[in-house]
Amino acid sequence: MTAPEREPGLDTLLDLHGQTLFVDDVGHWVKFVVVRTKATAERPHGLSYSLTMHAPDGERLVGFDNAHAVKEGRGPGRRRSGEHDHRHRLRTIRPYEYTTAVALLEDFWKEVDEVLTQRGALP
Repeated sequence: MTAPEREPGLDTLLDLHGQTLFVDDVGHWVKFVVVRTKATAERPHGLSYSLTMHAPDGERLVGFDNAHAVKEGRGPGRRRSGEHDHRHRLRTIRPYEYTTAVALLEDFWKEVDEVLTQRGALP
């Protein structure tokens, strides 16, 4: 019997746990919290994660996490979805479809680059 194949990039993602990195000279920074968990309906991939990018003053500008359900709709009739994977961009929260650790890291860094470009921190 052979061991199940490990998801590519998972070790890289897990190794980032607890890391805080400055991403430019202005003081924007990113933080990674990634731990293995029991696979559940809310976390079928067996990960609890929070990848965030912050302004120099600490304001969260970008985030990918699965810490809570996403609220759908607008106004008093909006409801929580069962989906926990989602992304934050400024004040907007949207569902996010986790596929692989590699895709999560690529999607996160793409959002970080877009926000840094919009803020004039990248050309």
